[in-house]
Formats: sequence, structure tokens, C-alpha cells
Amino acid sequence: MSDSTETKAPVGDLKVAAEADPSQVEHAYNLDEKAKISDFKADAMAAEDAEHNMTVLEAVRAYPMASFWAFVMSCTIIMESYDVFLIGNFVALPAFVKVYGEYNAAKDITVIVPKWQSALQVSGQLGALIGVFVAGPLTSRIGYRWATITGLMLLNAFIFTFYFAKSMPVIFVAQLLEGVPWGIFIANAPAYCSEIVPIKLRAPCTQMLQMFWAIGSIIVGAVTYVYNPIDHERAFKIPIALQWMFPTPLAILMFLAPESPWWLVRKGRLDEAAKAVERLGRKTMISNSSETVAMMRRVVELEKAEGEPSFWELFKGTDTYRTLIVCGVYAAQNLTGNLIANQAVYFFQQAGVGTNTAFALGLITSALQMIFVMLSWILTTFFGRRDIYLWGSLANVVLLVALGISGSIGDPKAHSASLAQASLGLIISVFFTLGPAPASWVIIGETSSIRLRPLTTGIGRASYYIVEIPCIFLGSYMLNPTGGNLGGKCGYVWGGTGLFCLIVAFFYLPEMRGRSYREIDILFKRKVPARKWKKTVVDAEDDE
Repeated sequence: MSDSTETKAPVGDLKVAAEADPSQVEHAYNLDEKAKISDFKADAMAAEDAEHNMTVLEAVRAYPMASFWAFVMSCTIIMESYDVFLIGNFVALPAFVKVYGEYNAAKDITVIVPKWQSALQVSGQLGALIGVFVAGPLTSRIGYRWATITGLMLLNAFIFTFYFAKSMPVIFVAQLLEGVPWGIFIANAPAYCSEIVPIKLRAPCTQMLQMFWAIGSIIVGAVTYVYNPIDHERAFKIPIALQWMFPTPLAILMFLAPESPWWLVRKGRLDEAAKAVERLGRKTMISNSSETVAMMRRVVELEKAEGEPSFWELFKGTDTYRTLIVCGVYAAQNLTGNLIANQAVYFFQQAGVGTNTAFALGLITSALQMIFVMLSWILTTFFGRRDIYLWGSLANVVLLVALGISGSIGDPKAHSASLAQASLGLIISVFFTLGPAPASWVIIGETSSIRLRPLTTGIGRASYYIVEIPCIFLGSYMLNPTGGNLGGKCGYVWGGTGLFCLIVAFFYLPEMRGRSYREIDILFKRKVPARKWKKTVVDAEDDE
């Protein structure tokens, strides 16, 4: 290492250089940083090469506990999914409609009026919007574990407000409060999962988030299907109370979980980072945890900047492009069929099928979504993120337009027409979880720089809610019989927005499959066009 030490600039030399020529300071500083990196570069290259050469099965065997802790963190997504689908199902639940609905004399029906239907679905998202802005600075300061535990304990308290609510305004406030910890979970989960696993496991471990979103909807579908025939307030009280199943057990597990070694390296706690790596992997298969920490140090040193990360940094230099990708992928989820999936039961009702059949179809949809997410693990592992995202989005656009056509031809009240719309709605909801949805989570977890990851995933999810809130009002209005009453014709609207997202993704979404975080940093800094990432080679020695 003698060569590297010779390049280091002493403090006294830097002061003299500053007086003579300020540009020399930057040059000396760069030399000093390169010297620091070279001190552990060999170990870093060895660790990165080992991750590149692993197969998926070898990565699972080498890092079994990393997969387990990613599984635990992903479970936090169940809670947002559960409540989002619960509220979506409540607007179709007879007992809930009977208590909180309003009678419409013109149509001789009792319904949750559009303003409250939309307000209930928006309230949690407004709270989550607050939560994601809290999550970034909170996680950067205290780490993923303690930020998540804080959110879980807050959620335990806020469920009481929802359970004992007696009016729509109180339910709205309860959902708003519950949304705050959801925002913490949804911002932290993809970042934590992508940081604790090796390269070959990033796709399946971050895609688990979509699987747990489906699991939350399955639980809701099963519970509301069972209680749908009951004409009593316990038909909606018991599903609300079941939310208490999750926070406390998950808080205990997260207390036992290791902190992200990347976060520890960013904080300069290298010994703790090495211990975290050892806890994530099998000791007999990880020969030297210090090499893995050296790989992390190499990336952190490349991204090094003064002071704590701030939201302003997200929109400086190449980080602007990275932030826009995360925000765009998050926002596009609401514009390519996701809202039909989130309102599946209500959509089936408005398509003309009976209430019991609508709840049964909703449950079937959720179960199929979980299966298709698991299939997506294979696709994104072997075929990459960009291709799956683009082809999946194209298929969704075609299906959405087909849904619009089915709602436009023939008698909308005819059995065949309602069956066609319900079938297409189910296919769209399920197919969304094979392509765009799971690929989105991988892209979100990989795109941001290590230094800014908690902030990037937070502001990315904020863009999701900012787009989702008006879309919820629009979607509810389009489906509600006292509103637009469009039924399947809403496919034209979502097909148009989906096509726009597809075109933007084609030009700006890069392929990050098989890339280390160092390589991703370098490719962004080199401003390589998105369509050329797959064929661009980054040398193992490169540190720019």
C-alpha cells in the first residue's frame, strides 16, 4: 500500500495550496480520496466479483438470514395493503353501507356517496404522504430498524381511533393517522430489502413487497367475504380489529433484526457493519465480512459529501435523473391499472355481477395476484427489469382498451356484457402483478444512490400518493352509479394514461439487472442513455 500513501496530501500542504491556487485544493482533495479508496480497493473488488459470480441459489445459501429479514420487513406492507383494500371493500359491504351510507331517492338505493367514498380512500394516502417525508430524515438519522419500530408502535395506537369511530369524519381522521406509519414502512421497505441482500437476490427480495401487498388483499378478501352476509356492525368491526395482528409481532422481530450494513457504513460504524454482514450470511460461506464492508466503503466514498443528506440533493446533478425515475415508476402504478386492482370488488359490482360473486371474484383476484408475483421473480431474475416493465405495461394498455370496448358495445346490463367486463377487470388486476408492479419495486430499490436512498424512496412514494389522490376521486366518480357510471368504459381513460407512461419508460428507464451499486453510480455519472445500459461495460477498476 506504499504507493497509495504517497499520494495523500498533508493538511499543511492543502493550506499552502489554498493560498496559492484554490483549484489545487480540489485536485489534492481528489488525490486524497482516491488514496483512501485504494487502501481497501482490492478487498472491495474481491467482494463485488464474488457477488457477480454467484447464482441465485448460491446467493440464497450464502445469505439465508438476509432473505429472512427482507421477508420480515416486507411484512410491514401487509398493513397498508390490508387497510387500503379494507376501505375499498367497505364501500361495497352491505352492513357498512347501511350504517354510513345515504339513501338516493332517484335510484332507490343506499350508497356511500362519491365524496365520502373518495375521502375514505384518500385519507390514508394523505397520512402516508406525511409519513414518507418523515421517513427519509428519520431513517437517515436513526436507521431502518428504529424508524420501522417507531411506525409500528404508532400504528398500534391509531387503530383504536378507527375501531371506535362513530362517524365518517372520525373514520377519515383515523385513516389519516394510520397513514403516517404506512408512509414510513413503504419508504423504508424497498430500501432496506435492496441493501441487505447480494446482487442476485435484489429482484426477488424487493418483489416480495408486491407479494405481501397481495397477501394483505387476500386476508381482507377472505374476511369481508365471510362477513358480507352479516347484517350487523361486527361485519366491519372485526375486520378493523384484525389490524392489531401485525404491529407488535413485527416490532419484536425488527428489534431482533440487524441494521442495514450500508447504513452503518454511511455512519462510519464499520465494525458494526461487519457484524451485520455476518448476521445476514452463513459464516461457512462468507469467507471475509471485511471484504463486503470494503465494497460498501468504496461506493460510500465515491458518493461522499459534506453534512447529512437533504431533499435538495435529490435534484442536483445526475441525482435528478435518478430521483425522476423513482418518482415516475411510483406514479405510473396509479396510471396503468392499479386502481382497478385496488377497487376490484366495487368494480365487479358496477360491472353488473352480484354482491356475493363480486366479493368471491375479489378474493380470487388477490390469490392469483400472489401467484403471479412469484412467477415474476423468475422473469425479472432472468430477463431483467426494463423488458418486463415495458412489455407488461404494453399488455396492460391493450387490455385496458379492450375493457373500454367491452363497456361500449351491446347492452351494458346484459349478462354477457357484465361477464366480459368482470373477466377483463380480473385479468388486468392480475396481469398488473406479473409485469409492471413487481418490476417497479426492484427499480425503486436499485435506482437511487446509497447516500440518498431513504430520501429518494420517500419522495418517490410521495409522488405515488400525489398522483393517486386525484386518481382516486376520478376513479370513484367514474365507477359510482350516482357519478359517471362508466363501468368498463373507464378502461379508455386508464389505457390512455398507461400509454403515456409506457412511452416515457421506453426512452428513460435503464436496465440495472446484474449491476452492483458502484456500476450503477458510474453509469449514471457517465450519462449513458437508458437503452444502452445493457451493453455498456464498466471496468472493475473504475472509480469515477
